[in-house]
Amino acid sequence: MAGTNHHIASGDLLESLIPQKRPFVMVDTLAEYGEHHVVSHFTVTADHILVSKSRFSAPGLIENMAQTIALHTGYKFHLLRQPAPTGYIGAIKKAEIFQLPMVSETLVTRVEILHDIMGVSLVRAKVECEGALMASSELKTALAP
Repeated sequence: MAGTNHHIASGDLLESLIPQKRPFVMVDTLAEYGEHHVVSHFTVTADHILVSKSRFSAPGLIENMAQTIALHTGYKFHLLRQPAPTGYIGAIKKAEIFQLPMVSETLVTRVEILHDIMGVSLVRAKVECEGALMASSELKTALAP
């Protein structure tokens, strides 16, 4: 397991793995990668577009989970030396927001790929911050043809 200081990708490499561009990036470190899981980190900054009253928003937490899924796909294709396809959220199921993280806190987002068939994936995601569960969801994503 990766520790908090370990990372596989960050900076320009990380941003090349996801379709989103600043100021709409909500992952800053690829911490763990496996065939059926991925872990990202994201430190909330005061100037982020989805921060209000020193808290990261609920839509930001959902987007953080979605970008972590995109990071898994992007890194998989990076390892194959192929351009990553664009993906889309097909459905969000059982999304729960428990708390909103504060500025300067670091989110740890874990995604488990439950099923991946013909470019459609069903995943379970959870966002934690300092050991507390911030949000969880099941998402269905699809890759563009």
